Amino acid sequence: MNDKVAILWVYLSATPLLHLTLTVCFFVLARWFYRRMGKRSWMNPVLLSVLGLVAVLVLTDTPYSVYFEGAQFVHFMLGPATVALAIPLYRQWSTLKRHPIALTVSLLTGSLTAVLSAIFIAKLGGVSDQALISIAPKSVTTPVAMGISESLGGLPSLTAVVVILTGILGASLGPWVLDKLHITNPMAKGLAMGTASHGIGTGRAIYMGDVAAAFSGLAMGLNGLATTIFLPVLWGWLTN
Repeated sequence: MNDKVAILWVYLSATPLLHLTLTVCFFVLARWFYRRMGKRSWMNPVLLSVLGLVAVLVLTDTPYSVYFEGAQFVHFMLGPATVALAIPLYRQWSTLKRHPIALTVSLLTGSLTAVLSAIFIAKLGGVSDQALISIAPKSVTTPVAMGISESLGGLPSLTAVVVILTGILGASLGPWVLDKLHITNPMAKGLAMGTASHGIGTGRAIYMGDVAAAFSGLAMGLNGLATTIFLPVLWGWLTN
């Protein structure tokens, strides 16, 4: 019986559609569980999906490259999904235009805090300069963060892992932290989620309403731009 199961798995694992199906099924199941648990922020569907997929890949001894070959369509859809975040931004454009100073101050402060806190913690941990610059753009969306890391001599693969973990933690714990701090303004919530935890946090902000989603999407984009500009300057200053 075990031999038959093994033979079946070998056959299925060679089919790209298998891993795409697994990814979709795990996310659908995670969303169902998330809603069943009362939409608790620490039961984030992305976190649950990642844990489930990692467990399957480890138990079946499946290389990530084999998994990605089948699930790369999900990776491709990240682009359209990111662009789609412009919809709540467009709907709330009149609100956005009324707060230029607050937006600028919040984004610059949040962006600097994200980078400096990462560098400070990495320094305390005694990591190498290469690892440090790989960790620094942790709050920027993955493609941008990997580009920054590579251009400054970091490890893009390490950057991708840290960015995803940051997004998951921000989406899972961010709403709880905001509630504990008694922050109820949807604009402030959105700015915090988008600046600290990029796309994954913005996905969570959508559940907070259109205003929070719009400000989170804006913060995610502008934080990427700000980090791209000032991180190389800051890194040059630190290494000289």
